[in-house]
Amino acid sequence: MAVRRVVPNIQSQAVAESREFYGLLGFEEVMNHGWIMTLASPSNPAAQISVMASDKTAPVTPDMSVEVDDVDAAYAVVRESGAEIVHPLQDEEWGVRRFFVRDPSGRVVNVLGHR
Repeated sequence: MAVRRVVPNIQSQAVAESREFYGLLGFEEVMNHGWIMTLASPSNPAAQISVMASDKTAPVTPDMSVEVDDVDAAYAVVRESGAEIVHPLQDEEWGVRRFFVRDPSGRVVNVLGHR
């Protein structure tokens, strides 16, 4: 399994203001579903941040997202390790397959793959 990108998730109720602020640093909006907006660097599209009010389909808002090339393999490895699955593996309507896991420090990680 390979990591494709890592994206910090910033929880905020000030999404428009966050877009403007991170725009000052060169980020541009590349996705906006209303509850989550992703900004990326035009010169390095894998350099991204996501701003979200709260997660639409999960019980918690993740601290970071890790996109992998095989989310099912990642899920199997994480489950076998005994790590706490916070949100089960499932397909989302916006085209990703994902699950949430808690890391040893208590941070929630959204592990996903695009379908």
